[in-house]
Formats: sequence, C-alpha cells, structure tokens
Amino acid sequence: MREKVTGLFVAAAIAEACSWLALLVGMVVKYGPPGNEVGVQIFGPIHGGLFIAYVLLVLAVARLHRWSLLATAVALVSAVPPFATLAYERWARRRGMLGVDRQPAREPASVG
Repeated sequence: MREKVTGLFVAAAIAEACSWLALLVGMVVKYGPPGNEVGVQIFGPIHGGLFIAYVLLVLAVARLHRWSLLATAVALVSAVPPFATLAYERWARRRGMLGVDRQPAREPASVG
C-alpha cells in the first residue's frame, strides 16, 4: 500500500509539472498572436485536477512516511510555482523521505 501511494505521488508530481507546461503554452497561444483560447480551455481543467490530486497525495504520503509539518507545507506550496513539484519530489527522494534508498548500492570495481 505504501509503495503504491508513494508511486502515485511521484506520478502526480511529474504530471502536475507537465500540465503546468501545457497550460503555460495554452496561455501563450491565448494571449499571443493567434488569440485562441482552446489550449487554456483544455489544459486548465486538466491542470486543476492534477493539482488537487497532487495535494491529496502529498497529505497521504506525508502521513504514511511521517513527514514533518514543515516538509508537508513545503510540498504543498511547491504545487503553486511551475515545475516546483519535480524539484520537491527529487529533493524528498534524495533525503529518503519517500521510503527509498538515497543512492543505490554500488559494488566495488574489481581489479584485474
């Protein structure tokens, strides 16, 4: 169960960042020379849904992995600036906050 929720959190962090990119492109098209709103109409609701999913998964993962209140708050705030969910997910992974090893074990190089 823990691994599944953590995997969903990682997927949501990546998907939320991708939807930010799509929404930003949609806004450029809307306010740029073409003046077409279809990108925002499509990617706005998608981004909104992924934003909510990320927030809910942050709360679930924070509880499962016993994150501090500060770590949880930073994870939640990272959903606001574009692409910050990717940075937070990688930061949390490197610190072992997602229940995975910081660095995979390496075998020493053999001589000869």
